[in-house]
Amino acid sequence: MYFLTDLEHKYLIHGLLKAAREAGVSPELRGWSWHSEPLRPYYENVKLPMYAIASKYCPTGRDVYMAFAEGERAKPNRRMALGKLLHGAVSDALSSFIERRPLSFEEWSKRIRWEEIPIEPEQGLRAARLIWGAVRKLCEARYEEASMKQPYASEADLRASAVPFLVEHKISGELLGLSGLLSIDCYDYLRSIIFDLKVGDEPREWHRLAPVGYALVFESVHEVPIDICCVVHLSISNDRLFSKKDLFFASDEYRRWWVEERDAKLEMVAERKDPGMPPECDPSCPFHHACHG
Repeated sequence: MYFLTDLEHKYLIHGLLKAAREAGVSPELRGWSWHSEPLRPYYENVKLPMYAIASKYCPTGRDVYMAFAEGERAKPNRRMALGKLLHGAVSDALSSFIERRPLSFEEWSKRIRWEEIPIEPEQGLRAARLIWGAVRKLCEARYEEASMKQPYASEADLRASAVPFLVEHKISGELLGLSGLLSIDCYDYLRSIIFDLKVGDEPREWHRLAPVGYALVFESVHEVPIDICCVVHLSISNDRLFSKKDLFFASDEYRRWWVEERDAKLEMVAERKDPGMPPECDPSCPFHHACHG
């Protein structure tokens, strides 16, 4: 999922990184400038999760208002449930390989609480098994490749260089007005790339907001520059797994867009400003019941 192909690596080296070095990022838009405008949050008493800032499924953002100003509870839909399940399959398959934890798919699947997931177990397990197997095969192939190149490396060294990922990296976004309990899908520490995984969604421009936000948070905490982000679009069709990566430069334009979204939603919640319903509502919206009571 997060491994770059040869073509993607060439695009990264000779395209994106070259463009990033030439354009640069304004100092005031690096996460470590969290204490100054425009990154300094105006509202100290409101902290929002990243998905509230970066999601634009509701055109007016009323889902955020209902959740964090009115205290309404979401009713997870099938897309959200399947996404959560398959996110878990990807992250746990990777983590078990990196950490050398003997965890089989069967053992992992026994931990699933199906009463909380509005999908058929058979369908969910079939998709999760497909992903689990693909992730493990990719990890093993990269490990064997590294092993052949570095005969004197320890097993820990080989795993660290073959699968150079921090998976579900826990980090605080409080310096930027976010929750203290954020989790980054994946950080490639050799190439310094923030990845965000999307399951079953058609690619949209605003999907780039989440990894850019995580890049800003990472910079605010670790003071390490992040120039490249990637949205991984994962889908399954006819029992085949498809993965498409959207690699891009976390430019000033995207950083300002994220800040604008953050400021608007923090104000919406702090000032209890109802943005109103959009012209059309998606019936699968997890807050459809609250808006249409």
